[in-house]
Amino acid sequence: MAESAGDPRLYWFDPPQRGILPVGGVHASRSLLRNLRRGGWSAHLDGDFDTVVAACAARPETWINAPLRRLYRDLHDLGHAEALTVRHDGSFAGGIFGVTLGQAFFGESMVSLRSGGSRMALIWLSSHLARCGFTLFDTQFLTPHLASMGGLEISRGDYRRRLAAALTAPADIRAAPLPGADQLWQEITQTS
Repeated sequence: MAESAGDPRLYWFDPPQRGILPVGGVHASRSLLRNLRRGGWSAHLDGDFDTVVAACAARPETWINAPLRRLYRDLHDLGHAEALTVRHDGSFAGGIFGVTLGQAFFGESMVSLRSGGSRMALIWLSSHLARCGFTLFDTQFLTPHLASMGGLEISRGDYRRRLAAALTAPADIRAAPLPGADQLWQEITQTS
């Protein structure tokens, strides 16, 4: 991470408490499910990586500086960073990007350009990660937004054990197609 967009230095953070989300089990509120059911939503892993990273960095205060943007692009080119975008009626509504290693997805940042955009991205990505064999969804820090969706904090030791296990086997975020909105809605409502 960088201190700010204008700071060229990068820092490695290893917090004593780590935020994670349940793979395949992110909580969707009733209002979010109603919004999904109304229609118009779709999710994509289609090459909008730079768009999502740029949208995440386009904030008054951001930790995503130019060196990080180049590093994320390099990781994407190597197949180790992906972005999931959500669209509503064809327009970019939000997304999330992260780094993949083994069966771990490290959520770096998310953005919402429409109400519910980042939450839609999280429920879609959580479901998709489970479908593709991922076992760890790292968020680094737990925010109230992530906690409301089922995120929790675990100790550094617990996190390192889960990470070590996730790094022992491969997973591929493109191993399965993304579910359509109706399929996602059915999955979530059947497990709730």
